[in-house]
Amino acid sequence: MFDTKEKKEVISKHQNHTTDTGSPEVQVAIFTARIKEIAEHLSKNKKDFGALRGLQKLVSKRKKLVSYLQKTDASKYSQLVKELGIRG
Repeated sequence: MFDTKEKKEVISKHQNHTTDTGSPEVQVAIFTARIKEIAEHLSKNKKDFGALRGLQKLVSKRKKLVSYLQKTDASKYSQLVKELGIRG
């Protein structure tokens, strides 16, 4: 499970300042980590449709945030996409 220690690590890697926990960059990074974890779970448990629904919701939320980031700050968007390896 995605525990507090891993979440703090992801936040510290992508935050803009020391108290930043809610910027789009941080949220996208957290969603990406959770998506990877759920995808791994689904590869072992193919019939877990509740997890599949949760994965779809997370992917949708991340897509909206990435789109927002692309519109507002293209340089941060391109850096984040490279760093996280999303959007081919």
